[in-house]
Amino acid sequence: MSSSFQANDSGLSANGRFGRLSYLGWNMLLGLSLVLVGIIAAILIPSFYSPSTGTGALFFYIFAGFFIILYIAVIYYSFIFSIRRLHDRNQTGWLSLLMLIPLFNLFFFIYLSCAKGDDNSNNYGSPRITKGWEKVLAWIYIILFPVSILILAATAIPAYQSYIQKSQQLQFEQQHSYTE
Repeated sequence: MSSSFQANDSGLSANGRFGRLSYLGWNMLLGLSLVLVGIIAAILIPSFYSPSTGTGALFFYIFAGFFIILYIAVIYYSFIFSIRRLHDRNQTGWLSLLMLIPLFNLFFFIYLSCAKGDDNSNNYGSPRITKGWEKVLAWIYIILFPVSILILAATAIPAYQSYIQKSQQLQFEQQHSYTE
């Protein structure tokens, strides 16, 4: 008796398929990893580096090198997840290079997140079973993404309005100081 679903394949391999929830779940896991590393960095870097004495500069450069390596890994795995998602749509993984085009990559992400994959086997294999933890992380992502955009808008819009008012006030003062 053969199953029409892939039971165990590595999510970190470009081979195979990712459904929508698997794609979002793995992206959420990647994002949580970055947040965790950022929090650790925010705690460790100030405690080791002292600008007045110059101590800890070596630690700072080692940590910066670590972040460069981490950034390369994040880009790599983002491509892996996109390739697997494209495979679910029976499309070539080369289309993942569209993520390199600014602004278009946002629409491409929305497409990958929303477009339904093939229900049956396709050129890239059978559909993959979405694991429970992937579903949980995906739904957290689906809820937090719009909430974070609303929070960002709620803080950015008043800050921008304040900036505009201060800029206009400064411009007004400069114009009046030149005329006097």
